[in-house]
Amino acid sequence: MTHETIVHAQAGATSAVLTSWLLDRGLEGLGQEDLLQGYCAELVKLGVPLYRLSVAQSAFHPKYGGLGFDWYRSEGISREQYAYSESPDEGWLNSPFHYLLETDQREMRVRLLDLEAPSRFPILNALKEQGATDYFVAGVVLDGKTLDPLDPTNVPEGVLMSWTSDGPEGFSDTDLRMIKETLRALALALKAAANRQVAGDLLAVYLGRDAGRRVLSGEIQRGSLQQVDAVLCYFDLKEFTSLTERTPGPELIAMLNDYFGLAVSVIQGHGGNILKFMGDGILAMFNLASLSESVAAGLNAMTELRREMDTKNQARAARGETTTGITIALHAGEILYGNIGAENRLDFTVIGPAVNLTVRLSGMHRSVGQSLILSEHVVKMAGETSHDLVSLGRYMLRGVSEPQELFTVYEAN
Repeated sequence: MTHETIVHAQAGATSAVLTSWLLDRGLEGLGQEDLLQGYCAELVKLGVPLYRLSVAQSAFHPKYGGLGFDWYRSEGISREQYAYSESPDEGWLNSPFHYLLETDQREMRVRLLDLEAPSRFPILNALKEQGATDYFVAGVVLDGKTLDPLDPTNVPEGVLMSWTSDGPEGFSDTDLRMIKETLRALALALKAAANRQVAGDLLAVYLGRDAGRRVLSGEIQRGSLQQVDAVLCYFDLKEFTSLTERTPGPELIAMLNDYFGLAVSVIQGHGGNILKFMGDGILAMFNLASLSESVAAGLNAMTELRREMDTKNQARAARGETTTGITIALHAGEILYGNIGAENRLDFTVIGPAVNLTVRLSGMHRSVGQSLILSEHVVKMAGETSHDLVSLGRYMLRGVSEPQELFTVYEAN
């Protein structure tokens, strides 16, 4: 057996070990960052002079279309999200990743040691200045679709990766063979991690953060309900029916998105969970460590939201855009939280008298002349608070058997 045969056999055995490691991590459901961090550590342990790894992967998400990961030996892993864009930026157009797609190549190697003139790729010049000696880039497409070189977010079910060395001679033939032989296993493990991330992201977007987490963890059987004490919030737009009659469709949707975007941001910023959008309204829940904490978070969120909505309406009016008022109702009580519906169409939602009362409170805004209405149970649970809670009187609410004392939060202008 020749020396070359022995070297190839040893390299093949090492590749098999790394491939097995990658498949095991993929089966474990390791996240992308942990997977890449471990992969780079394994390469270094196997003697590969790896200085940097860069990965671009598609992301099925309503806000961003791609994910980027950079690993440096001295810094570890970092993550970047690529937002959807109608036109690609210069950095992407002048990257080796874009060149690989544009020329329909699957791999390219540039020995930075041999570069006598500046490279056409700015990143390679920057890496050479940092002491890098070798660069290898490759792509794997996992779904057979054509990649669009003009769109860095359009990497459908595939990954683009580059490996940079700072070894005195760059990558050896054995190093590159191991990288290439384990490339598809790495791409497959990344795809498995990405699919789980996609599931989590989409469930959080469409069901809410808490409900999405519960569904992903296995709470998927019809009738699986949990009884919880929580603070419910109902956010509603005033005079929406008349607005739909006199406002063009695209303008109406833009207004809804503007108001809802603000409301969701404030509610989630205080630890709340969005349960569902109900036409022109939002049903949300605060379910923190204790009911008193949930009440405090709900009060803080709603008073902030009322102020922020006033500011937003001023800005919209200054731009000549349609504006409207809001109502916010806050109630605390026991609810049933879980899966309700048919066997082939479920909704993760809340039911119970507390939900009905919350919506009834919102409908009292005309009678009491206030946009923020609290139930007496919220006020009792609030205890000592910095908010000025003012009674609005006792009222009989439709569908509620006993009179309810209503409150609001007074804030001086």
